[in-house]
Amino acid sequence: METTTFDTALGEFGIGWTDTGVARLQLPGLEHADLLARINRDGARPGEPPAAIEAVINKIEDYAEGETVDFSDVVLDLAGVPAFHQQAYALLVTIGWGKTTTYGAMARQLGDVTLSRAVGQAMGANPIPLIIPCHRVLASDGKPGGFSAPGGAGSKLRMLALEGVAVGAPAGQMTFGF
Repeated sequence: METTTFDTALGEFGIGWTDTGVARLQLPGLEHADLLARINRDGARPGEPPAAIEAVINKIEDYAEGETVDFSDVVLDLAGVPAFHQQAYALLVTIGWGKTTTYGAMARQLGDVTLSRAVGQAMGANPIPLIIPCHRVLASDGKPGGFSAPGGAGSKLRMLALEGVAVGAPAGQMTFGF
């Protein structure tokens, strides 16, 4: 895996890719040295992004500027990711900009409402946050729930606010400023 870091309006991101696609994304919030250690773990090494990865970086920069961005066409490398997690991620990438869902709703869509905790575990293990938009998954009461990225639930709330989502509104709905 090759990696690079890049600055955005939200802060410094890290991205990792293979010949297959994007395999890792690190959200802002870490000191530069910690970001490098995190993105380059497990033998990954810095590299020059090919055109396809540059296009993803450009989309992330646009997102950080508040532009509506659709990441559903980004090619991912989920090798080594458990099958259930891959199923949850495949479902999650269909939740677009400014929309939310709940852990329970995802569990029902995956076949069993009792899978809510498993959905939560999949979200917490997401290797490619933002592109696989785990920040769009809320608790059943409309509260943010957990978020494993730097800044925790506060980062989740900032990302949702950037997309026009007021947490506390019923899941799947945005509030409009009028």
